[in-house]
Amino acid sequence: MSAPIILAHGTLGNWDEVIFLSVAAIFLIMMGISWVRSRNVKPDLGESELHADGNEPQSRFPME
Repeated sequence: MSAPIILAHGTLGNWDEVIFLSVAAIFLIMMGISWVRSRNVKPDLGESELHADGNEPQSRFPME
């Protein structure tokens, strides 16, 4: 008795399932790695830092 086709079907038979599940697993692993890496990175919110003289830097786009 062969395993029922659950996710994929095609000319490769049961290998369609193996290929489909391996691609899905690789995708989930890559998404997990990118999520973990993004949790450890401080976001750049564009906050201005003070210059050495203590003054705030001028904006790139000054108001007129």
